[in-house]
Amino acid sequence: MKFYGTGDIRNVTLVGHGGEGKTTLAEAMLFCSDAIDRQGKTEDGNTVMDFDPEETKRHISLSSAIAPVEWNGTKLNIIDTPGYFDFIGDATSGYYLADSALIVISGLSGLSVGAEKAWDACSEKHLPRAFFINQMDKEHVDFDKTVEALKDKYSTRITLMQLPIGQGLEFKGILDVVDMKAYAFDGKKVKPIDVPADLADKAAQIRETMIENAAENDEALMEKYFAGEELTKEDIIKGIKEGIASGSAVPVFVGAAAPHLGISLLLDSLAALMPSPDKTISTSGKTPKGEEVTYTAEAKQPFAAQVYKTVADPFVGKLSVFKILGGELAAGKAIKNGNTGKAEKFGQIYVMSGKKQVVVEKLTAGDIGALAKLQHTETGGTLCDEQNVIVFPDIVFPEPCISLAVTAKKQGEEEKVFAGLHRLEEEDPTFKVIKQTETSDTLVSGLGELHLEVICKKLHNKFGVEAQLSDPQIPYRETIKKKVKAQGRHKKQSGGHGQFGDVWIEFEPLFDSAEPFEFVDKIVGGVVPRQYIPAVEKGLRESLVRGVLAGYPMVNIRATLVDGSYHPVDSSEMAFKVAASLAYKKGCAEAGPTLLEPIYKLVVTIPDEYMGDIIGDINRRRGRILGMNPISGGLQEVSAEVPLAEVFKYATDLRSMSQARGAFKMTFERYEELPGNLAEKVIAQAKKDAEED
Repeated sequence: MKFYGTGDIRNVTLVGHGGEGKTTLAEAMLFCSDAIDRQGKTEDGNTVMDFDPEETKRHISLSSAIAPVEWNGTKLNIIDTPGYFDFIGDATSGYYLADSALIVISGLSGLSVGAEKAWDACSEKHLPRAFFINQMDKEHVDFDKTVEALKDKYSTRITLMQLPIGQGLEFKGILDVVDMKAYAFDGKKVKPIDVPADLADKAAQIRETMIENAAENDEALMEKYFAGEELTKEDIIKGIKEGIASGSAVPVFVGAAAPHLGISLLLDSLAALMPSPDKTISTSGKTPKGEEVTYTAEAKQPFAAQVYKTVADPFVGKLSVFKILGGELAAGKAIKNGNTGKAEKFGQIYVMSGKKQVVVEKLTAGDIGALAKLQHTETGGTLCDEQNVIVFPDIVFPEPCISLAVTAKKQGEEEKVFAGLHRLEEEDPTFKVIKQTETSDTLVSGLGELHLEVICKKLHNKFGVEAQLSDPQIPYRETIKKKVKAQGRHKKQSGGHGQFGDVWIEFEPLFDSAEPFEFVDKIVGGVVPRQYIPAVEKGLRESLVRGVLAGYPMVNIRATLVDGSYHPVDSSEMAFKVAASLAYKKGCAEAGPTLLEPIYKLVVTIPDEYMGDIIGDINRRRGRILGMNPISGGLQEVSAEVPLAEVFKYATDLRSMSQARGAFKMTFERYEELPGNLAEKVIAQAKKDAEED
């Protein structure tokens, strides 16, 4: 592959709802540009972008993939992203790698939730965008209805650049509104034809609106427009380009990716209209001295890049996919990780084309590449010139919202399973592996049940071991509700020195304390010698780990040592530890023991129309509504408190209730008493588990 300068590069991410044809569009682009000889199909599992075994099996994209398309002297780095919401983390990488986004929607289904979310993500990241109305060759497609939905939602920013000539089975060509020329499909390419008479008036009206839009984005063009001068094609393109860069113009293109209809015209438009990296990159980082330095994709700047994706390959090793934010990277260059300050050694520089790595000698500012086996660099890390150290801000990925327990399917493979999971954790920033010390569960956290299921499948495909998922244990607590006094007496004689320890301890509930346990020494007169009192406290603390009801840790308890006795020969620290344990078991069993469950604060953000369903669902989960707060964009924020036991799979349920338009955050609040009927079930299950063990 030849070397491309920054001005000749276009980094375009394909985003939108699942099933709208993003991967097929990427495949069609590669085919039309002669990068591949045969266009693959997602249903056949032979596309360039979907190469993971799980992707080919499920016929959906599970992670982002990159491939370069060379077109008319321009290099388009196409980033194909997943449309399913469980894999939105990989779509996030695509937004960071790209300088513009092509939101793919279907002419059949129109404006979908995924497209709306893609628009919002572009707005948040100030990313120029365009729409591509796909599947125009399908029966029952409705171009006008789809365009109206876009205009209703996004108003005057929607700028029609093309019109379909026919639709459905009659989709025969495309009318370019900019130069009022019509083209019929001819294999991979198109051939000029006369403008259809039935489209001429409609196209003229759309072109007039486009000219107004173009003029509004440039002061000189505005003066020319109001002076009554006709804007040339170059003027229109200039104005539209400026509108795209500022977000005031969002062009709309049409085509059908599967039969590669209109793809060559789309590539022409992307190369001509979408911004190059030097027009979009302006990223500030900090030097080791805290000085701020801004990178603007200039080749003359010192080399600096950020890693936006990590691929765990069992054969090649770890592949770090990066975007150069300034300077150039050539083979043999000395670089280091700005975050750790450690030097990084690399062999060859790669350009990714799906799963293939194409070796190149050099890449410049704005381009996307990959390096293998970097020792000190993770996703989000900064790579830089060793003489000009810089660190860029961390990448913000979505937080995991569902956790399940994971175990090895086969006994003896635990270490291999957890090692593989940690490798996959490096690859996916939205996937976490956490050891739960309280319940001894190992939890895997992700963006949905499908996300975690796919992780387990990847573990099997890449590392040859199997894991199984289950509901996590709830970290219940136990406490007492009344004050009691109990004796713990340990006496044992077995020849020689015996064992003797005797204590009286008062147990009572502990309120308004940051500590879960408080020990008070009220011994007077030396009835328990001073050297044995620490052993009494230690015995109690060790006993508190296991409650008297169901074996959960005991909390919110004060233990006061008030009396006791000892033997001058047989007493020992161990004897008093055992005596304290006996007093604990007896006393807490008589002190009204009860189970506590964790309560979380739940903040749900949803569109207005789903308010009733969400509130009703929270009430069914034993939740308490704390308040409702209207926020911008017709959204409502609902605050509530809910038991953890009721919301383990809330991510899946909320997605279903809100058609994937809802989002939520959960934070731990406190422990509360578990209702009696539920406590009985937990205690019964704990006894059953103990018997089985």
